[in-house]
Parts: sequence; C-alpha cells; structure tokens
Amino acid sequence: MVPKAQLSRVSGLNQTLQGLITIVAAPAGALLIEVFPMQGVLAIDIGTAIVAILPLFFFAIPQPRRADGAGSADKAGSTCGAGPAAKNSYFGDLRAGLAYLRSWPGLVVLILMAMGINFLITPVSSLIPLLITNHFRQGAMQFGLMDSSFGIGMVAGGLVLSAWGGFPRKIRTISMGIAGIGLGILFLGLAPANMFWMALAGMVLMGLALPFANGPLSAIIQAVVAPEMQGRVMSLLISAATAMTPLSLAIIGPGADAPVVPAATSRP
Repeated sequence: MVPKAQLSRVSGLNQTLQGLITIVAAPAGALLIEVFPMQGVLAIDIGTAIVAILPLFFFAIPQPRRADGAGSADKAGSTCGAGPAAKNSYFGDLRAGLAYLRSWPGLVVLILMAMGINFLITPVSSLIPLLITNHFRQGAMQFGLMDSSFGIGMVAGGLVLSAWGGFPRKIRTISMGIAGIGLGILFLGLAPANMFWMALAGMVLMGLALPFANGPLSAIIQAVVAPEMQGRVMSLLISAATAMTPLSLAIIGPGADAPVVPAATSRP
C-alpha cells in the first residue's frame, strides 16, 4: 500500500502515534479507573478494539498470492521455484517462513540482532520502578514523568524520521538509533540519586532514538521480502524478539533482588 521510497517515513509516523499513546495512556488509564469500575474500563477496551476493526470492512487491502515459500530468495525479494499455493495451516506457514529465512542469511542476521537488542533492553524498562523507588527515593509522580519523557522523545523521533526518511542505507539509520538508545541507557544508569533530571534526559534520548532503530528495520523487511512472505517473516521476527523477554527477566531478576554490599571503609 505504501511506495518503497516512503516506507521509512510511514514507519516514523507510526512510531509518532505510538509515542502519543505512551504519553496519554497512563494518565487516561488512571482517570478512567477513578471514574469507572473495572468492568467499565474493560468495556472501553473492547469498544476501542471494535473501532479499530471496523475500518477493515471499508478499505481494500491488497492480498498477495499465497506461495509455499520453500524456494530460495533472490536479491529482489522474490521466491524461486515456488510451487502452487500452500494450504492454510499454521505449521505449513511456519515451515515456509523458516525455509525462506534459511535461504536468505541477511534476514537471519537482522532477526538475531533484534533478539540481542531486545534481550539487553527489556530489563531496563522492567527495573525502572525499582530505580525510582530504591535509587532516587521517589514515587508515582516521578514514574509518570519517566514514562511521559520517553513518550515525548518517541514522538519527536518519529516526526524527525517521517520528515527526513533516514539515510539512503537504512542500516546506518538503524545503527544510529541503537547507539542513541545505548547512550540514553547510559545516562539513566549513571544518574546520581540527586540528579533525577539526568534520568529524564536519558529517557527522552531513548525515546528519541527508538524510531530510528525500529522504523527502518520494518521498512527493510517490507522493501526486500516478497509480499506473500512478509507476514510470516515479520511474525518470526516479532516472536523471536519477544521470546527474549522472559529469558532476560529470568536472568536479571535474581540480580535485582540481590542485596547491595556496601563498600568497605578504612578506619582513620
């Protein structure tokens, strides 16, 4: 539906919308819980899902021809030797997606990179409540500020990406985004207990850099992967990256609970 040259810009707009949701969701949720009972809040969730589904009945979305995807992939993203349309089965689609990935090592590298980044970044967001309460000795207001700072940065980064489009070689834009996220985490981790603003700056920087890491990655897959295989490749990418979440939390959880041993002080 989107020209290949505009994929990064559209991804930037999508990241902007996600940033806006990040800013609005927490205070809106708190307000709704104060006004409505829990079943009322859940009913709103169902209503918004219906609103999201309804447009699909009125917009024509191109449906690519189904292929088995077992053939090798060339540089243009087409499949060679694809046979007749595959049966609509979960395991058949899964096998076709894995076969497609095996024939294109570059896609495997992208998925491994996404898995590694998600493994390293997931504990950061999960441990922020402990950072606020145990390190900065702050409360719910400061947690909200951290969340909103990330959303503000994400909106700004998405707007910049949508206007700029990134470098011609998208991997450079991705690398810049990953470096920005790492720098933001460094700010967050090195912030002294009396410099909460430094942690906020780190969150803004992380949110600012995130669209540059995520947007071009989606654009690369949409541009080079055969249309009939994009759903399967994207599903494998998301599943593999998400699988790192429980693994990373299982490793970092015991470390976060370990007592901090104070440094030994010498006697005068």
